[in-house]
Amino acid sequence: MANVLCPSAPALLQDYYRVLTAGPQAFGNGSELRTLLSDRLDFTGSLAGHRPDATDGFLQGVAGFIGTVRGINVLREVHDESGSAVLYDAQMPGGPVRFAEFFTFDDGVIDTLNLHYDGPDYIAKGGR
Repeated sequence: MANVLCPSAPALLQDYYRVLTAGPQAFGNGSELRTLLSDRLDFTGSLAGHRPDATDGFLQGVAGFIGTVRGINVLREVHDESGSAVLYDAQMPGGPVRFAEFFTFDDGVIDTLNLHYDGPDYIAKGGR
């Protein structure tokens, strides 16, 4: 799948979305994605709630997402030196689900991630 972000997006985020769209075989055990994340990722998500020190749990969640997503259509993105926001539709088996991700960066990795979406809709459309 082609790169989903604009060429001016931070390389770190380009890599993050490349991993998300490469499929389950490429994801493997998540080791490539792990290198993009803080060892103590502070994560907030619609289903998981707030999870400080969430790197391992986040990788498990992403594995489920990658196993079901058929594509990502980025609608809007905003970037600055300390973070980014990305709004996209994920093509799931049962139809699209809208996601908004808000990132902060520190020392060249994703330090915090706030992920917003309709959890019940995600599950109903095949998310896991």
